[in-house]
Amino acid sequence: MPDATYVAFVPTAKRDELRKILETEDTGPLAWREQRSWFGSEFYFSGPPVLARKAQAYVSQWVLSH
Repeated sequence: MPDATYVAFVPTAKRDELRKILETEDTGPLAWREQRSWFGSEFYFSGPPVLARKAQAYVSQWVLSH
């Protein structure tokens, strides 16, 4: 099955914290990259579709709860 890519928007105030978390975690087959913009960053998660979707959903929830 081909890889899927999902994106999560993270506000500027939280993007450094998320980047540090992602850099220290072993994400296995999941790849991520950050595209910075004026008001925050878009974090792209690519890999197996179920895993990429779960990562995007988790980050979206994390942004809302922090």
